[in-house]
Amino acid sequence: MKTLRLREGKERSLLRGHPWIFESAIAKGGADAGETVRVESSAGVFLAWAAYSPTSKIKARVWSFDEKQRIDEAFLDGLIQKAVASRAMFHIDSNGVRLVHAESDGLPGLIVDQYADTLVLQVLSTGVERFKSILVKSLMQHTGLVRVYERSDTQARTLEGLAQTTGWLHHPEGERAVQLQITEHQWRLNLDIEQGHKTGFYLDQRESRRRFAEYAQRMAFESVLNCFCYTGGFSVAGAVGMRHAGVMPKSGHVLSIDSSALALKTAAENMQLNGFSSDHFTMMDADVNQSLRTFLQEGRRFDAIVLDPPKFAPSQAHVERAARAYKDINRLALQILRPGGVLFTFSCSGGVSADLFHKIVASAGADAHVDGFIAERLQGAMDHPMTLNFPEGDYLKGLVVIRK
Repeated sequence: MKTLRLREGKERSLLRGHPWIFESAIAKGGADAGETVRVESSAGVFLAWAAYSPTSKIKARVWSFDEKQRIDEAFLDGLIQKAVASRAMFHIDSNGVRLVHAESDGLPGLIVDQYADTLVLQVLSTGVERFKSILVKSLMQHTGLVRVYERSDTQARTLEGLAQTTGWLHHPEGERAVQLQITEHQWRLNLDIEQGHKTGFYLDQRESRRRFAEYAQRMAFESVLNCFCYTGGFSVAGAVGMRHAGVMPKSGHVLSIDSSALALKTAAENMQLNGFSSDHFTMMDADVNQSLRTFLQEGRRFDAIVLDPPKFAPSQAHVERAARAYKDINRLALQILRPGGVLFTFSCSGGVSADLFHKIVASAGADAHVDGFIAERLQGAMDHPMTLNFPEGDYLKGLVVIRK
């Protein structure tokens, strides 16, 4: 077994149970891509078993802190079994579920989403790549599903020195449909696992969509603006809430904006799937920032606005630029939000903390000369867990602001 020896004092994070070992922490040692290595302190004391990554700044990702543990098929099967079982405990109101959430489930670099009868996985580290066939076998065994699709086409693969790859890993003869449908809170939602973002859908916003529907019902919104709408999850949620309030189909309307024609097509399908006609919604293929400025110039106002943009800060180096972008869209949104209206605003940038995001939105309000009540703080759904020892898992944060 090959060994990594750490520099003096660099073992502290591992002693706290953190699973990452950065290049700067290593005094000597190395291995092949994905190979399991023994990690020791500068004094030669065992710290962890980890998967080595030669090209990444995160040189090793921990499998286990138990010196007696063997990193083999039985060990990995146990982690998959535990992850799948934990989702059953969460009682999720959907057949779209995040089954494996990487480090939070002890499987650094592995994402697995279940969409009805199909598993979609992303392999984002060399360690998981080395054991991929074993992990797929285990997933099929513990879920009883035989349709498995891979969406390992992210920049994270490149950083790990891995080629991007997509395609079926397992399927029954002739069953290769990539357009799927899930249910969520009794709504029906279409998605595309081949062309869609990430693995096809944003399951992490499930509970925030439910909360938005509840606000729409309780406050009887008549006009909803969903920015960066993707396939319209929040659009459906808002429309359903308005329908329960009796506003829809009489006068309520949902305007959804995105720069992807494919996403807007699916968003329109999702509205129609849930009983809404084109009289009740508009899909707008446009730039969100420019659209918000135009609405402001035209004096157009909305009862509720959703800002769920893509990741503005892919790394810590981009945080300052991202903060300016978040501030700009929130300033404009607050200006076109009616008094008493509700803003659901989000950041999925891991480098932007919840505290920083709050400050950004507060600064946006000051520039807009608008104040508001922070009604709630939002986070990712419970099947996207953050653990005590891995705070980096807390990437999604949101605020519900009611304008004064």
